Amino acid sequence: MVYPETFQGIGVNSPESWLEPKKFEFKPHGFRDYDIDIKVEACGVCGSDIHAASGNWGKTNYPLVVGHEIIGKIVRLGSKVRKDFKVGDRVGIGAQADSCGVCKVCNTFDENYCKHNIGTYMGIYEDGTSSYGGYSSYVRVHDRFAFKIPEKLESKYAAPLLCGGITGFSPLLHNGVTKGTKVGVSGIGGIGHMSLLFAKALGAEVYAISRSDSKKEDSLKMGADHYISTSSDDWVEKYSGELDLIVNCGSSLTGTNLDQMLELLRPRGKLVFITAPPMEEKVTVAPFTMLKTGTFIGGSGIGGSKDIQFMLNFAAEHDIKPWVEAVDISEEGVTEVFKRAYSGDVRYRFTLVGYDKAFN
Repeated sequence: MVYPETFQGIGVNSPESWLEPKKFEFKPHGFRDYDIDIKVEACGVCGSDIHAASGNWGKTNYPLVVGHEIIGKIVRLGSKVRKDFKVGDRVGIGAQADSCGVCKVCNTFDENYCKHNIGTYMGIYEDGTSSYGGYSSYVRVHDRFAFKIPEKLESKYAAPLLCGGITGFSPLLHNGVTKGTKVGVSGIGGIGHMSLLFAKALGAEVYAISRSDSKKEDSLKMGADHYISTSSDDWVEKYSGELDLIVNCGSSLTGTNLDQMLELLRPRGKLVFITAPPMEEKVTVAPFTMLKTGTFIGGSGIGGSKDIQFMLNFAAEHDIKPWVEAVDISEEGVTEVFKRAYSGDVRYRFTLVGYDKAFN
């Protein structure tokens, strides 16, 4: 079989022109023994894509092709790729394309915390080439970061799970959420609504937390048992000491009073940040609040390889489907989803489809 030496993508050339994406060709990093090439058929639109394309996360190498919620089929296998992969398998790629593979965290399948992590986009390989994401005809990654998609999961629903889904699932898994755990999900957006779905499937009593009542109806339809609007006068007093865990899913901390949020936790409860706001935003909380409430603040970034495959299987078993809107990929389609995602005009995730038409 003849393999393409160059891939096609729809990307941006600068932070100033991020709302003017263009189609272009690029050369991926050199093919290695553990690499696989995947023909893309769907890709979720993550908030990270907006932050990266617009320059919110600082210095970026352009041209940039974003997208790290990728579904596609294997078309090429390296000589040392694991034996349970074969050409034609449908697989998913998340936010990570490679790691060192030998450090302590890699050896415990916490590769997402490897100091030599290479992102699916915005990464640099040892040969000096950049990594390019899933708004493209093909992607090339290490086989350790490709995951079998259960047959039951339709690609447009499976795609958002590869970053947003695992981001919302991992802190639930590692904080022992089970039947009866009282979990607050703060920020009912792309990641937050998936965290809510997973928390409910794990058996938790779920409290959706948002700044207004605008997402109350949707949250209750998703399975939330309670809805907390932080615009109400008595929300802190009413729910004080109620929760075991809060996962903060907001894309910005602007207007968030973390001292009040900690008041919702029981002693030894945890507030876990799982999303990355703009670089200039900082966590501001009074140490006295943590002393007074006996609470903890921490973070969780995406998930390791074992957790991702476990999550995909769990989603299939529990019929978890993110709320998605499918949009055909094209220069115009990417412009549309960028603009609408940036303004919050999505309930609750976009998935790009129509790849065969866009790339030839």
